[in-house]
Amino acid sequence: MKITFDFEKPLAELLQQIEKVKQVEDKNKLDMSATIAELENKLETAKKEIYANLTGWQKVQISRHPERPYSLQYLELMCDDFIELHGDRTVGDDKAIIGGFGTIGGQTAMFIGHQKGRNTKERQMRNFGMANPEGYRKALRLMKLAEKFNKPVITLIDTPGAFPGLEAEERGQGEAIARNLLEMSILKVPVICVVIGEGASGGALGIAIGDRVLMLDNSWYSVISPENCSTILFKTWEHKERAAEMLKLTSTEMLKNKLIDGVIKEPLGGAHQDPVAMAATLKKQLLKDLKVLKERNIDELVTERINKFCNMGVVIED
Repeated sequence: MKITFDFEKPLAELLQQIEKVKQVEDKNKLDMSATIAELENKLETAKKEIYANLTGWQKVQISRHPERPYSLQYLELMCDDFIELHGDRTVGDDKAIIGGFGTIGGQTAMFIGHQKGRNTKERQMRNFGMANPEGYRKALRLMKLAEKFNKPVITLIDTPGAFPGLEAEERGQGEAIARNLLEMSILKVPVICVVIGEGASGGALGIAIGDRVLMLDNSWYSVISPENCSTILFKTWEHKERAAEMLKLTSTEMLKNKLIDGVIKEPLGGAHQDPVAMAATLKKQLLKDLKVLKERNIDELVTERINKFCNMGVVIED
């Protein structure tokens, strides 16, 4: 089990105790199975208690775990094949967003997702999952290609936000994201969007307008990160835990407020504990939703998609 965060320290202590008992058992040739079983039961109970009562900030931490599966890993585990397509045909190929045709459950779909890096070199190449305008224009090009060949679109969202650099603004960052929101809302193929990690601001929303918008249990989705929210409200990052609670950014809160359509459960402790099982669960959900959406009339689907997002945040006064 991968132990990383402060709130997981009780689990680390129990694992250490189990390891010590096993060493004593091996060294002295004693039968310590009863003690080991008792400690393992305590460990399982502690895991269930800790992960069932995570705060908003703790879920944000899990969503950023360095070993959490990213888009390409999910595609490798879920798809029978995947052909990556590159470039926006205008500026270049943004490595922070990947996309291409893949086969899942015997059917072809266009997969688009944010991609982070595992080491320093990869993180620089992927720009930490923060896309430039050409990334969103590449995503839109691929969506239009999927529409041309009548293939569903599946997006995997995991970004701390769109790249905020001057050069991105000069190339039309806001316009690129706004164009995606418009075009995705009227795309004449089924669209499924899944927040697999971080879902921050317009950087996430730029590929998140869909018939089904889902979140993994330990992901988050908000207009701003807890740290930046804390900086704006309290002039310091020190209140990020409080900001996370105020933002209602967890999957549970998002579903409660009817801003998403469903939550996908993760393995106990987070997706990084068992990426293969997580990919299998995600694949099962995607195939289930694809089956339902493909049977629907596309014009009705587009109308419902538009109405769903237009109704968010609307207040009707008596």
